[in-house]
Amino acid sequence: MTNKTTRPGPLAGLRVLELTQIMSGPTCGQLLADMGADVIKVEKLPGGDDARAYRDPLVNGVSAPFMMMNRNKRGIAIDLKHADGKAVLLRMVEKSDVLVENFRGGTMDKLGLGYEELAKVNPGLIYCAITGYGRNGPYAGKGGFDLIAQGFAGLMSITGEPGGAPAKNGNAVSDMNAGILGALGIVAAYVHKLKTGEGQIVDTSLSDAALQQLYWHAAIFFATGKSSEPTGSAHILTAPYQAFEASDGWINIGGANQANWERIAEVLGHPEWRSDARFATNSDRMAHREELVALMNTVLRTRTRAEWQAAFDNAGVPAGPVHTVGEALSHPQTLARGMVVELDHPQAGLTRALGCPIHFSATPAQVTRPAPLLGQHTRELLKEFGYSDAQVDTFISTNAIAES
Repeated sequence: MTNKTTRPGPLAGLRVLELTQIMSGPTCGQLLADMGADVIKVEKLPGGDDARAYRDPLVNGVSAPFMMMNRNKRGIAIDLKHADGKAVLLRMVEKSDVLVENFRGGTMDKLGLGYEELAKVNPGLIYCAITGYGRNGPYAGKGGFDLIAQGFAGLMSITGEPGGAPAKNGNAVSDMNAGILGALGIVAAYVHKLKTGEGQIVDTSLSDAALQQLYWHAAIFFATGKSSEPTGSAHILTAPYQAFEASDGWINIGGANQANWERIAEVLGHPEWRSDARFATNSDRMAHREELVALMNTVLRTRTRAEWQAAFDNAGVPAGPVHTVGEALSHPQTLARGMVVELDHPQAGLTRALGCPIHFSATPAQVTRPAPLLGQHTRELLKEFGYSDAQVDTFISTNAIAES
């Protein structure tokens, strides 16, 4: 259900111009919007966000991926190459706190809309750039995609089953993490602005976001000089800590410390494993992991996921089923956390979206607005920024802007 509270979120009063598309930038803007910021999605002309062209699946003719990434935002469509369109954006910048963009490095500068130019209009502006490789370095001008970033950062070399081909993480981890890092950077810069009045550039990238995922693997490399290899669902530092086979599917079991391992051996009916020389310590278990997994699977295949879940819960062992996406999104715990919300879209109708994963006791996040149609709020927004209906009509007639 949609959060119906009328209390403002913690970022209420923050105005954000989001000049982004696809996933990394929209993730950033969506998080800020969920926390109360007024996020204005500024889409290019013609066409708008490229995600609108992701036509499979559609809901009453509307891109489901676009709707997922852009709820809780108002939308305006501007041709930034048009003199009047550029002037409109500059006026909006003057009265905004944040601008987020995820163009290829240098694109905004070529449009005459780089940070240096915008800071002349609004010295307190927080300018967040999410690029492929960051604003400096030999790759600064290169474009970036999630797949390329995962390969560049080494993530694909450690994902998948041992001996298999390089595998991409099942979701766009570098895109989404870059958006999260961008939002975190904006909030930190906003705290600084509240103290000093100073704006600044927040710079992150898909490659930075992918490299950040390597904490454990980087520790191993820095300590040993060796690069990790894929381990499937198994952990690289501890065992047993992976997916196992029950009679009706897969269940994850987390034996991340000695106490949990000893409880696991008890639950599985093999307390003698605790003193077995192959399994007595974590180092022993890591050295004999294939043997351990085979023995555990033989026992685990005799009962269902639910039966084992109950047994592990009673023993205090971390365990849980490997859900399908549908099972995860319909689980009572997911629903209790407000992680599925309903929204009424003007074209698609009643739709569902993911909720905000951050929860506040005093200033709750809210998801109340579906993704905008292209240019849906153009007139409304321009009037808020001081333009008359006649001026808006003129801009529309010259194709500087568009409204739905």
